[in-house]
Amino acid sequence: MAKKKRREPVILEKVMITDIAAEGKAIAKVDDLVIFVPYVVPGDIVDLRLRRKRKRYAEAEAVFFHEYSATRSEPFCEHFGICGGCKWQMLPYNEQLKFKQQQVYDNLKRIGKVDFPNISPIIGSKNTTFYRNKLEFTFSNKRWLTREEIEKEVVYEQMNALGFHIPGAFDKVLDINKCWLQTELSNTIRNEVRKYALEHDLPFFDLREHEGMLRNLIIRTSSTGEVMVILSCQIKSEKEELQFSDILQHLANTFPQITSLQYVVNNKANEIITDLDIKTFKGSSYLYEEMEDLKFKVGPISFYQTNSNQAYELYKVARDFAKLKGNELVYDLYTGTGTIANFIARSAKEVIGIEYIPEAIEDAKENSAINNIKNTKFFAGDMKDILTPSFIVEHGQPDVIITDPPRAGMHKDVVDVILQTAPQRIVYVSCNPTTQARDVELLNVKYQVVAVQPVDMFPHTQHVENVILLEKRIKNE
Repeated sequence: MAKKKRREPVILEKVMITDIAAEGKAIAKVDDLVIFVPYVVPGDIVDLRLRRKRKRYAEAEAVFFHEYSATRSEPFCEHFGICGGCKWQMLPYNEQLKFKQQQVYDNLKRIGKVDFPNISPIIGSKNTTFYRNKLEFTFSNKRWLTREEIEKEVVYEQMNALGFHIPGAFDKVLDINKCWLQTELSNTIRNEVRKYALEHDLPFFDLREHEGMLRNLIIRTSSTGEVMVILSCQIKSEKEELQFSDILQHLANTFPQITSLQYVVNNKANEIITDLDIKTFKGSSYLYEEMEDLKFKVGPISFYQTNSNQAYELYKVARDFAKLKGNELVYDLYTGTGTIANFIARSAKEVIGIEYIPEAIEDAKENSAINNIKNTKFFAGDMKDILTPSFIVEHGQPDVIITDPPRAGMHKDVVDVILQTAPQRIVYVSCNPTTQARDVELLNVKYQVVAVQPVDMFPHTQHVENVILLEKRIKNE
């Protein structure tokens, strides 16, 4: 049987990139076909190789640059374009902010279809590198080979890696030399862990076969200067147990800066450690973040905004939008570990926080206790099951609702209860302007948008946080 002839890739020559689209990709248009292209900027003139074609759009990659845009900047990371993160490094930061601001506007206009005032200028991040307080790295015995490495036609004997998953290839990990997202100490710790593991022949995990000892490395840093390191491993023998103890001791001896050295034995098929017993090898089992005069306790599985400085800017916006005078009952929906609830508590009569994850609620209660805050109450459960008319009858009708839902936005039942409850103001914090705009359209029957403030939490990515203030419409309006 004759082999099926391989189809030659379609190359489109000298195509002008015209705009930025969702998911960090840029847009080109050839005839009536819209083409999405990563790692290019408006003004680039490129040859495109089509990778996927649909009826109304296509996806392509730039294979040759005829002309670079005047607004292009030089990517600073050696892993740019491979690891899948920081996709907008080739855009100057002021241009990134411009497109993020436009993203908020477009979503409110096209999806929300509501009237809204001029959007306040986006609050940019003071630090555009080394701004994250948490990173998670993966061990793998199947290192991702770059195109340059493959073209050398060399057989690589050392295929272990400690770094980030390659998008679309769950079992391949890019070995990271330097990451620009977290402090230099993070890079030093990660590279020392890899060096020690290679020198002592410690087995890196096989993500397909689920074999090997070393699985994950989590590094947290805090605004107080504390450092938490969590090493996850699979242990199936006494020898591996001793080896694992030795690498932990090496970390403790080499890095006195680590204030919380923890570990977890994970012999499961998945990487989730929230259901496992995380143990402390040295130091404390937690670290602290500070915001104004408040302290927030952060454990190994606690959620805390990963850009500490910008989290403060975000919460200040939420507090300002709430317009609290001290006599209000506030509901904080999707409260997480109660950061916003505790941040605004001293400006309100009482704050009630609701969150799905019970462990997060326990953290929220503890953070109230640490800061001697006594006017908060926290409840755990599915939002649509907790926030009901009977709950409101029992705990009081809120004057203000602050909501910070996950990327999927709010369940329609939750929106309906908010409309029935009819607080004077709603402060909607969102990491996804698309679902936020959808929910705002539903709230539009009783509420009008009176203020919009984008905040950039993640420089060099397409992501943008947005805060909207909605106020109850006047009945005769």
